[in-house]
Amino acid sequence: MRFSFKLLLIALLTLPLSVLVFFLGLFDPKGKMVYSLGRFWSWGVLKIGGVRLKIRGLDHLDPSRPYIFVANHQSNIDIPALVQSLPKFQLRWMAKKELLFVPFFGWALWSSKHILVNRSARSHAMASLKKAREKIAGGISVVFFPEGTRSRDGELLPFKRGGFLLAVRTQTPIVPIAIHGSGNILPKGDWRIRTGEIEVIVSDPVPVDESHARDLRSLMTHVRQIILAHSQERAETPAVNPNSIQTVLTRRVF
Repeated sequence: MRFSFKLLLIALLTLPLSVLVFFLGLFDPKGKMVYSLGRFWSWGVLKIGGVRLKIRGLDHLDPSRPYIFVANHQSNIDIPALVQSLPKFQLRWMAKKELLFVPFFGWALWSSKHILVNRSARSHAMASLKKAREKIAGGISVVFFPEGTRSRDGELLPFKRGGFLLAVRTQTPIVPIAIHGSGNILPKGDWRIRTGEIEVIVSDPVPVDESHARDLRSLMTHVRQIILAHSQERAETPAVNPNSIQTVLTRRVF
């Protein structure tokens, strides 16, 4: 019953916000205005689910510039967790085109100007990378889950090269992010959001230059090793208080 009540509250939050985002997004060519609604939605989902955030490493980042954030992926709750963990950045996701067909959610995804990828054809994938380059040129950061799907057991899956190719072509620093605990809160294939804590570890940005174009695999391996190392550790240093971050976001939204 408790899980069903959470799901009902999330649906009551998601449906009207999705409609509002869809219509407002028609008049928001870059999606920057409606992104605030997305931040409010992510805050609400975590709050309803009883999910706490523990965040490390935000001091490594410069909020005045865009990055390519590369994170491991265990759960659908990773998306709202990252939105709340990176409050000073406008984020756009590289998402599979099939999500467009999810009622309400897919429409809002499109209207928020996220980057939808048709992975069935190389030409379509390259067009998506071009759109991502335009986002970065406009000061918007892009988020990739390089595993391409959620891990069922928490083990880090092999990486796909799309996000790294984008980083090389735009010479945008890559920020590796390790997410702990999200797979326990909302496992792949389950709809029940459990109360608990997600730890988000933000690493130092990895500089990218033209030399990486000749050895993309080495760049991928380096970033993967950083995420893997953080994925296997428990936090021992003081974390950013997530309640203070959520308070700041609430004030901005309202």
